[in-house]
Amino acid sequence: MHRQIAGKLTGRFSKWFVLVGVLALVVIMGSFAGKLTDVQENDADSWLPSSAESTRAMDALNTFQDQYDVGTTVVYYRESGLTDDDLAAIESQAAELGDLDGVSDVITPQGAEAAGSPVPFVSDDGKVAKLEFTVNFGDALWEEMPSLADEVRDITAIDGVDVYLAGAGGSTADQSSVFSGFDGKLLLITLGVVILILLASYRSPILWLLPILSAVASLGITMGLLYLLAKYTPLTINGQTQFILTVLVIGAGTDYALLLIARYREELRRHEDRHEAMAFALHRAAPAILASATTVVVGLLCLMFAELNSTAGLGPANAIGVAITCLVMVTFLPALLVICGRWVFWPFVPRYGSSEPTTSGFWARVGNRIDGRPRAVWIGTALALALVSLGSLLLDTSGIPSDEQYTNEADSVVGQQLLVDHGLIDASTPIQIIAKADRADDVIASLEGVDGVQVLPQPIVQGDTALVIANLQSDPISDDAIAAVEDVRDAVHAVPGADALVTGYSAVTLDVEKASERDNKVIIPIVLAAVFLILIGLLRAIASPLLLIGTVILSFAAAMGISGIVFDLLYDRPHTDPGFPLFAFVFLVALGIDYNIFLMTRVREETATQGTRRGSLIALSSTGGVITSAGIVLAATFAALATMPLTFTLQIGTTIALGVLLDTMIVRSVLVTALNLDIRGRIWWPSALDRKPPVVPPSEPSAEEEPVPASLNG
Repeated sequence: MHRQIAGKLTGRFSKWFVLVGVLALVVIMGSFAGKLTDVQENDADSWLPSSAESTRAMDALNTFQDQYDVGTTVVYYRESGLTDDDLAAIESQAAELGDLDGVSDVITPQGAEAAGSPVPFVSDDGKVAKLEFTVNFGDALWEEMPSLADEVRDITAIDGVDVYLAGAGGSTADQSSVFSGFDGKLLLITLGVVILILLASYRSPILWLLPILSAVASLGITMGLLYLLAKYTPLTINGQTQFILTVLVIGAGTDYALLLIARYREELRRHEDRHEAMAFALHRAAPAILASATTVVVGLLCLMFAELNSTAGLGPANAIGVAITCLVMVTFLPALLVICGRWVFWPFVPRYGSSEPTTSGFWARVGNRIDGRPRAVWIGTALALALVSLGSLLLDTSGIPSDEQYTNEADSVVGQQLLVDHGLIDASTPIQIIAKADRADDVIASLEGVDGVQVLPQPIVQGDTALVIANLQSDPISDDAIAAVEDVRDAVHAVPGADALVTGYSAVTLDVEKASERDNKVIIPIVLAAVFLILIGLLRAIASPLLLIGTVILSFAAAMGISGIVFDLLYDRPHTDPGFPLFAFVFLVALGIDYNIFLMTRVREETATQGTRRGSLIALSSTGGVITSAGIVLAATFAALATMPLTFTLQIGTTIALGVLLDTMIVRSVLVTALNLDIRGRIWWPSALDRKPPVVPPSEPSAEEEPVPASLNG
């Protein structure tokens, strides 16, 4: 029945309907794809759950300020000390800044002094000065801030003075510039890497084009659909989600294409008619592709249990991308292949009746080597991976400090560091306390002993609610700032009847960290359980799914261990985002299990006629090359994330690339194969698949193979 369905998709006439249908969908959805950035939500407060203290406080904070007001700081620095002319120039710039669209409340050093501000605007050593203003572009801040930043830099330029845009507005400008300016570059880098790998894998100047066209079609359809969902449903899309989506769709799509084309090439040697060959190829490869995609989709959907809206949105968005990619790869790509015919494989065209080269290739020899002493191989491999995993002790998941946020020199980071080093306070990112107006004085008094903050003595009162401001004396996302937020919360929560709530930039960072810790504990077990159930249904056994889950966990631990070493000793960036372990786990488990699915479905298929031992060797030799190529493609696509000037993408791209390579080169090819060869038929427990394997006559070995006696077929 499955072969009949496959045949109908790629028949002599139906292939054209499939081709036209998918192309029409690409045109329709592609018209919306370019608008996806318009519906992104990149503000940190939009990522938080409604239960977070910061979120609850923000609702009350709207009484005192426009929710879209963003404090921004211009930092001036002269190594030899700012001159009177410099300070006069800063004062004269205020009027020009105030005339810019979206800018208001410009405060200069002289203006602050005249107003009796307790916060200094010029450092004691005279080398640094600051100018503050408020930016309000409504919900268009992310799109408008980079161009405003350029205008501000033009206005504030002074000969011999270094000028930086810091504060919350400066940070937004830097982040927006990265995300808005790199999406096209990332796609080109990813496609370029994949094309090079496909050229090396296929050694054909033509064949690589079909998987690329299919992957790009998948991405266009996905981005168009996500635009509509983000615009008309509660689905949250941010820049992080879109970047991961790009590499995931291209990488996963190319993986599925490699598996299908490899099976199609096998069948072309067995069938003279290419339509019949594709029907058999789809019949045999599609279940593994569908199972693989289902595993990734379910794993990503588990992220919907996250408290963080950004994480919860990343899951379904990327799950939709994988599902669409899978469907395109089992419909559009097969139609393209049969339309083109055998010549597309030129110059290595698989002729009808020719021998299959994988039976005596590299992976066949690897399998024969492992077969000699499988127990020693899997024990040694497992111990080596466990030893490497100890490197994860070097990881610090408490958050990435400001000076490590970017891999290049960002204005907001340098400016913020200058303020901290020279004893100036960035008033654009204060701790904000909402409390009952009649207890405001008690709230202020409770903060007298809190280190790292400067509390303004006068609360702002609106009705029966008061706002108390506590300016931080440190980098707003440093460990000191987070500790200060915790101390402030402890102090104000202890004031009877104040009903105090604490928010602000640093408080949001702390709440994100807490939500991430909770998500790690809740979602990781859910993902493992979901993947385990899928494997049981696919392999119709319990023992082999347990073994596969164990190998993937070990692979993940080893990838984190290597990452810890690389981040600390090579990158000099040991701090990671609190959500990093969860992202790494979900992608590595979901993607890592893919290769085990590709291998084990072939093992199961061959076991039915060859027995587990012989089936394992055949499966490794026939899938080894294509799975290795698929792993290299996926690793390379995620490694493309490391080209972005963000520490988070550098780290997540590195870890997933390392983990995928471990899965394909070590875990799947060596560890899983050795376990299969050692445990043999018991891996199918409680199934009776291999309790009475058929006797297979010994085959004639090639020059590279050893003979396999019939008595050892089980």
